[in-house]
Amino acid sequence: MTRISAFRSLAAALGTVSMVAACGGGGGGGGETLAADQTMSFPMVNEFADLDPGHMSAAQDIDAFRNVYSGLYKFDDQLNEVPDIATGAPKISDDQKTYTFTMRKDVKFSNGDPVKSDDFIFSWNRAAAIQGDYASVFQPVAGYDDVANGKATEMTGLKKIDDYSFSATLSSVAAYWYTEVALWTAWVVDQKVIKAAGKEDDQNWASDPATAIGTGPFKMTARTPKQMTDFAPGANWWGCSTGAITKVHIEIIADQKAQLTKYESGGYTLIGNDNQNLTPEDVIRYNSDPQLKKQLNLQPSARTTWIGFNMCEGPGKPSKNCTFASPFGGEAGKLGREAFSLAVDRDQLLDIACSKGTTCVKATGGVITKGLKGYLGDNTDPWAVFDKAKAQQLFQQWGGVAKVPNLVYTYNTSAFNKAVCENLASQWKANLNVTMQCTAQDTASFFHSRTKCTYPIFRHSWGADYDHPQDWFDFLFVTDAGSGGACYSNTQLDQLAAQANAKPLSSSLDTYKQMNKILVDNTVTGNLVYGVQQYLSHTYVKGVGGNPLYDNYWADVKILQH
Repeated sequence: MTRISAFRSLAAALGTVSMVAACGGGGGGGGETLAADQTMSFPMVNEFADLDPGHMSAAQDIDAFRNVYSGLYKFDDQLNEVPDIATGAPKISDDQKTYTFTMRKDVKFSNGDPVKSDDFIFSWNRAAAIQGDYASVFQPVAGYDDVANGKATEMTGLKKIDDYSFSATLSSVAAYWYTEVALWTAWVVDQKVIKAAGKEDDQNWASDPATAIGTGPFKMTARTPKQMTDFAPGANWWGCSTGAITKVHIEIIADQKAQLTKYESGGYTLIGNDNQNLTPEDVIRYNSDPQLKKQLNLQPSARTTWIGFNMCEGPGKPSKNCTFASPFGGEAGKLGREAFSLAVDRDQLLDIACSKGTTCVKATGGVITKGLKGYLGDNTDPWAVFDKAKAQQLFQQWGGVAKVPNLVYTYNTSAFNKAVCENLASQWKANLNVTMQCTAQDTASFFHSRTKCTYPIFRHSWGADYDHPQDWFDFLFVTDAGSGGACYSNTQLDQLAAQANAKPLSSSLDTYKQMNKILVDNTVTGNLVYGVQQYLSHTYVKGVGGNPLYDNYWADVKILQH
């Protein structure tokens, strides 16, 4: 989920936000008998990147710590936005710029401190000031720029009304901002604890179980960096039941084979939480064995991977970042884009790069992942099919091999990206007689260069932050989008984006789909695969899984007697 550029995505319509907060699972109803030991344990390959909500951006961090911290609103297991600390939807002014929030009066931090409006105002100003990857969740708020630039310490748009209500005034109308308030950057932190622990911009408090104080149902209880982190239900939880689980134990084990060995001996409850996966050979083994398959749960993940085509037609054209004319750029490159996309047998790609379809599925409905709002529907992308004859015809019309004499496909280093590139190279050689070199770069270098539209053809992928099409278009496809990498520019799409962003999703979804159709019709992306998240859990463990964006809350999980 990490973003390189300023974040200004997400949105949801007031009409699509449920105002009934759902409680998590918990007890052993329906005749189920719970095990005496309700310890949920699972491994992660890598340590948490950031434990401070103001700095968080990695999926694994957010998945775990949304059980520890909370905000005015949250997303339930069905991705509905529901009140958490708020009593209901905000009151929005007639000019659509001022949001007034009313809070519950019974909310406490895990140390017993009451949560008041001052804590939210502190937390939001702090997040804007420390400039984490998602600080610009608050960019629409008046005064954000001055705080972000260090010229002020408080956003002028935030106003305390009383201990349990406050308002936020935006610089301009942003219909999407309501849902941004449900993101992790807007979680509330205990200002008394942070100020007592040291500087307000310091992160050390969040790594210490004694000072990692949140308002979620669980609290960090022990931590040894790069080894383990433990959690337990909070003593002062103010919401619904914290569920059946009495302890959560997470271990850092880099060796995925060792993880599975320990799981199979009963040492772990599950594998898959916090964005983890099995090795390709192991997931194939489990998926192909009728008995083992009962433990494997494959669910859609909100990520799309596609062939990135550089759309530059020359220096500064059509985007300021263009420095050269790409063979795939503009209308002149359209036949080439179509040919390269049609020349890929995605079934073959799935077998080789996606562990026989257990880690991803074919992307046939546009760039927005299946299951998310804005998806165009199965088999609606005519360029996401394999048609060798048509690909060869279009390729020759375009100019053939002479158009791409020294083609290099660049990707950020990972086993999956390497497998995809090598399979694309093999297929394009067989189907178009194109010789292509695969080049890997470290992630930081790759993103830095891709942002400048350096590569003629490259790996691109996007993991949604929230179920709203704006998250895709604002970052990737409007002119000069910060994470686009293709330097795509389309005046019609820009205009439609501006119109859609100013309306609630209930009124703008068709417009976003029209924008997605523009991308398909112009073969802006060579869509390859949608992601799949793997969850492996013993048959006596219930409630493990997730939706396309998040793992289920820990309160949903229970361990049956076995």
